[in-house]
Amino acid sequence: MRIAVCPGSFDPITKGHLDIIKRASKLFDNVIVVVLQNTAKKYTFSVEERVHFIEESTADIANVSVDSYDGLLMDFCKMKGAVAVVKGLRAVTDFEYEFQMSLINKQLNPEIETVFINTAQEYMFLSSSVVREVASFGGDVSQFVPEQISTEITERFIKEG
Repeated sequence: MRIAVCPGSFDPITKGHLDIIKRASKLFDNVIVVVLQNTAKKYTFSVEERVHFIEESTADIANVSVDSYDGLLMDFCKMKGAVAVVKGLRAVTDFEYEFQMSLINKQLNPEIETVFINTAQEYMFLSSSVVREVASFGGDVSQFVPEQISTEITERFIKEG
């Protein structure tokens, strides 16, 4: 069984993330979407909220599961028996960072491959930070996030003012 891990902070998950997850689910027997904690980032949503958003957004994809992990990605991959890490690329700047991370990960675990999937053209501009900024000013984020979670995200920002 070929297991892939699709890591990220997903603060929150976007339609671009979901596109990558769906496409990865066609390439691998199982895809584990893992919410990782990046100590350099300040998050808007808790790990539990982010996991919930991803579960809601991927509920209709049979071979996708969701988890969270606070540690090295390669340790998580080894623990889950993964053969690959799937990363989406929006632009050259994404590639530079992700390429560097893939080389580090290869040093940590040479058995695990990194697979890059180009983001669909309609999502190349999209990021979680764009979603947060639009929502923070009361803008409509329904075109940027999966419909299953759009209302929850909007309500969260309205509640916090």
